Amino acid sequence: VVVFDLLFRLLHHTYGADAVIYSANVTDVDDKINKKAAEEGVPISTITERYLAVYNEDMAMLGALRPTHQPRATQTMDAIIDMIGRLVRSNAAYAAEGHVLFNTQAYSEYGKLSGHPMEDMIAGARVDVAPYKQHPADFVLWKPSKENEPVWESPWGPGRPGWHIECSAMIEQSLGLPIDIHGGGIDLLFPHHENEMAQGVCAGHDHGQGYANYWMHNGFLNMAAEKMSKSLGNVALVHDLISQAPGEALRWALLVGHYRAPLDFSNEALKAAE
Repeated sequence: VVVFDLLFRLLHHTYGADAVIYSANVTDVDDKINKKAAEEGVPISTITERYLAVYNEDMAMLGALRPTHQPRATQTMDAIIDMIGRLVRSNAAYAAEGHVLFNTQAYSEYGKLSGHPMEDMIAGARVDVAPYKQHPADFVLWKPSKENEPVWESPWGPGRPGWHIECSAMIEQSLGLPIDIHGGGIDLLFPHHENEMAQGVCAGHDHGQGYANYWMHNGFLNMAAEKMSKSLGNVALVHDLISQAPGEALRWALLVGHYRAPLDFSNEALKAAE
């Protein structure tokens, strides 16, 4: 967030605030959000509002400006279903057993963004094996909802969208295509951004212009030489760290290296930044 806030501010400074639109997607059709909403017996929007407010407060402590748009998947469902329909009609997607899958063989440049051969991509993506797939790399655009999961009606039956199509539809609706600059963490390069670009191009947005003019991927944040992740349990929260150092020192500690390079975060680095 700090990396792309710096870019947002630089573009503001260079071209003027009216020339820059910064959209940061909120993928609130999510297993953990669904589970939390079911446990509390509240709508998804209640959980999203609560944690998005906390997130925005924390980012403000780091001096990050609020994005121009924060579109939500739950509020973009018509656009998601419309985009899937266009992919089906152009034979870039197919329906099978209550699912709709993207046909990776329909996009000849699949793998171009990440630069990996198909065999490596299939192995690296932990691809779900399913008898209804035409190719092992094909990925889900729409799927039946499980018990206690939210359900939306669609031409392919009741269900919910896959993760990749959520972002493509939110981008299309809030920014239009092609995008000037597409940002994200390096861990999103494949499969997420690879799949996102394939969908966007095949949904009728190539026109010789491509999907994004520039892609920017920031490096991992490491804690004691290990990638910060929830699965490893080594996540440091802004609202905890703010008791150790002011927000501007936290921001500086996150900007001391090149944005594409991994960054080691430690108490020593925070003290030095302060």
